[in-house]
Amino acid sequence: MNPHHEDLKGGVAIEDHGVIGDLRTVALVGNEGTIDWLCYPHFDSPSLFAALVDPEKGGYWRVSPEPDGVMKRQFYWPDTNVLVTRFYTPDGVGELIDLMPLGRGAKAEGREVLRRIRVVRGEMSFRMECFPAFNYARDEHETHVVNGGAAFVSKGLSMQLVTPIPLKQEGNGVVAHFTLKESQSAVFTLREGGIEGCHHHLHTHDSAEKLFRDTVDYWRHWLSKCKYTGRWREMVQRSALALKLMTFEPSGAIVAAPTCSLPESAGGTRNWDYRFCWLRDAAFTVYAFIRIGFNEEAAAFMRWVEKRCAENGDGPLPLMFSLDGSPVPKEEELKHLSGYGGARPVRIGNMAAKQLQLDIYGELMDSVYLSNKYAAPISYDFWRHLRRLVDWVCDHWMMEDEGIWEIRGSRRHFVYSKLMCWVAVDRAIRLADKRSLPADRAKWLKTRDAIFEEIMDKGWCKEKGAFIQAYGHEALDAANLLMPLVFFLSPVDPRMLSTLDVIRKAPRDGGLTSDGLVFRYEADEKLDGIQGSEGTFNLCSFWLVEAMTRASAVRPDLLDEARLIFERMQGYANHVGLYAEQTGMSGEAMGNFPQALTHLSLISAAYNLDRTLGRHD
Repeated sequence: MNPHHEDLKGGVAIEDHGVIGDLRTVALVGNEGTIDWLCYPHFDSPSLFAALVDPEKGGYWRVSPEPDGVMKRQFYWPDTNVLVTRFYTPDGVGELIDLMPLGRGAKAEGREVLRRIRVVRGEMSFRMECFPAFNYARDEHETHVVNGGAAFVSKGLSMQLVTPIPLKQEGNGVVAHFTLKESQSAVFTLREGGIEGCHHHLHTHDSAEKLFRDTVDYWRHWLSKCKYTGRWREMVQRSALALKLMTFEPSGAIVAAPTCSLPESAGGTRNWDYRFCWLRDAAFTVYAFIRIGFNEEAAAFMRWVEKRCAENGDGPLPLMFSLDGSPVPKEEELKHLSGYGGARPVRIGNMAAKQLQLDIYGELMDSVYLSNKYAAPISYDFWRHLRRLVDWVCDHWMMEDEGIWEIRGSRRHFVYSKLMCWVAVDRAIRLADKRSLPADRAKWLKTRDAIFEEIMDKGWCKEKGAFIQAYGHEALDAANLLMPLVFFLSPVDPRMLSTLDVIRKAPRDGGLTSDGLVFRYEADEKLDGIQGSEGTFNLCSFWLVEAMTRASAVRPDLLDEARLIFERMQGYANHVGLYAEQTGMSGEAMGNFPQALTHLSLISAAYNLDRTLGRHD
C-alpha cells in the first residue's frame, strides 16, 4: 500500500477518483462508490459534498455493496465521461453507472446527477447513504423524507434526492438498504428542488437507460472531432475529455481545476483554490484544443476574453476571473474543516488574483494569434482592446512581478515573465501584419528587441550554463523550457541545449529532474513566502519531453529519452487516465485534480513527439 494512503484518516486518495460533469460543475467519484466532492450549481459555487477535504464534516453520497471489502474496478465507458464502478463479490457482480446527463434527454429532464446501480450476475445487497453538507459544511439544513425520495433544505440551496427505493432518515441525511437480483437496477438522482414534487422526477429503468445512451452519444459525438490519430490516441482523447469537463459552457470560461485545497505535499500548507479561470491556464488549453481540432471551444473562450478586455479599461488585465467574469472572491480559510489527509488550512477564494503576473499577456496573445489563424478571425473591436493591452506591456514589461508560480514573497524580475512579454509583443506584431491591422509597429518592434536582448544578457548564467529563474538569482526554473516552444530561441541553440542538460540533472547535482519527473523550481520559503515542500510538477515533465523532442534535430539521443520520459509519465496517471497537478514523493497524486495544465501539456507533448517519431520511423 502507498504509505500516503494510510494518512488519509478515512478519506479517499486523490488518485482513486473518476470525474463526471455537465459543463457547469463536476463531481469526484471514489472507486468505492462515494461522491465526495461536488460544488453546486457551478464549479466555483459552495460545496454540497466535500468529504475530500474533511471525511467527517464535509458531506458525501455513497452507493456500494454490503458488506465492505469487495473487489472493485472503475473505468470510463469508452470515449465518454460516463463513469462505471464495478463490484465483484462471491454472490454476484454489481455495476454503478455515474453521469450528469447531456444531450437530447438532458434538456427535457433538467440538470441532475444520475446514479444507477444494477446487478449483472447473481444477487447482491447494497446500501445508499446521502449526507450533504451545504456551503462547505457551514450551513445547517433540514432533511425531509417525502414521496419519491428526500429533500434537503438549507437557507441558500435546496436539493432533492429522487428514488423509488424507500429511504430512512438518519441525522441530517438519509440511508437505504436494498437487494437486487440479476438484471434488476435502482436509480438515484440528485437535482435542485424543495419538498414538493420529488415523485414527478422519478426515473424508470427505461428513462435512466435513455439518459445514459443520450449522454454516451453526446460525448462520442464531441470526441469524434478529435484530429489526433497518433501513438497515444487513448491518452490524448482522455485528456481532451478531461479538459472539456473543465469548460463552463454558459460563458466559455475554462477552470484551472474543479477542486480547491488539495495539498501540494502530504499534510502541507500549499493548498489553493483553482476553481476559477486563469487567463494563463485557459489560454494554454485553447492551444491544446486547437492542436487536435476542437476549434469551437477556442472560439467560445475568445468571446469570453473579448468581453473581459472590453470591460477592463486602460490598466493591467486581472490574471484570473470568476466564471461569469466577475472578480475572484477574497481568499479565506475554512478553519472548521480538517483538510485532505490533515493538510490545513482549507482555502477558498484566491489571494493571488491581486498579483502582478506579466506572463499572462504572452499566453493570451499566443492563444489569440492561434485562434485567429485556425478558429475564427478576430474582430476590429477586439483588436482595439488587445492593442491597448500590448501598449501597456510595452510600457511595463520591465517591472518586477510575482511570476507564473504565484510566489507570495517579494517580487522579482522573473525570466519567464520577460519571455512571455516578448511573446505578447511578437504575436501582436505577427497578427497585425497578417491581418494588416493598425498598430504602433515601430514601438512594438523596438520593445520586442529590447526584451530579447535583456533576457539574453541578464537571464543567462554563464557559470551555471543555463537560463535562471530571476535576474541576480541562480536558481533554475522549469518554465524556461518554454523558450523553444514559443519560438523565442531555436531548440538547438547552444544555450538552450545547455539549459536542457542542466535541468535534466538530479536535484542533488543541481538540476530539477528525478527519474524524468521535473520539479518546477527548488521550493524555498524565502522566495515563496510559503512553508513546506512540494512534488514534481506534471506540467513541467511534459514541457521537458517537448523541449527534448524539438532538440533531437541535432541530438538524436534526446528523442529516445523523451519517449521514455513521456511513457514513464503515463504510468503516473490514475486508473482512469487522469492527473492531478503534481506527483508526490511516494508516487501519489498531489494538488488539485484533475489539473488542466497537466492534460493540455500531455496533448502538446504527445502531438509533437509522435510527429517527430513519425519522421524518424
